[in-house]
Amino acid sequence: MEIFKIVIPAFIVMMTAYLLFDKMLVNEDKRRKAEFLKKNYPVITPVRLRAYERLALLLERTHPSAMMLQVIQPGMTCLEAQTKLLAHIRAEFDHNLSQQIYVSTEVWEAVKATHDNLIKLINTSARLFQPDDPANRYAEVIIRMYTEPEENPTSVALALLKNETQQLFLQG
Repeated sequence: MEIFKIVIPAFIVMMTAYLLFDKMLVNEDKRRKAEFLKKNYPVITPVRLRAYERLALLLERTHPSAMMLQVIQPGMTCLEAQTKLLAHIRAEFDHNLSQQIYVSTEVWEAVKATHDNLIKLINTSARLFQPDDPANRYAEVIIRMYTEPEENPTSVALALLKNETQQLFLQG
């Protein structure tokens, strides 16, 4: 019984010291992170802004109405248009893959969803035509199908991108 009179108070003192020390370490870690962010904010912010700009350009360049003006040429067939549109989307996306490290997972997933949706739309729309059909009719169908819903994947991704960019300025 005598041992409990010594062990229990010692245990209580040890636990109190542990909890206080742990809290102190957590607070010190938070302080260091805040100091690091404050110190590096001027360096990181321009890099992140360039990433947001590049992703906005990616989304605008791969919007069907913009793509059709860039890719579809007079006399082009449906099959040629499909091939060039897919190559255009993949090239734009591949060129901007590295930007994912500067944006949130939510924004990057929206950008990927836009990419995947466009590829699916181009392939699905191509099934409605013969390979030798004129590309301009194919392009019209793609644009109409993509812009039919009020919120297409591009507008959703752009809205998320703009919102995150605004949040970046609120943090500073």
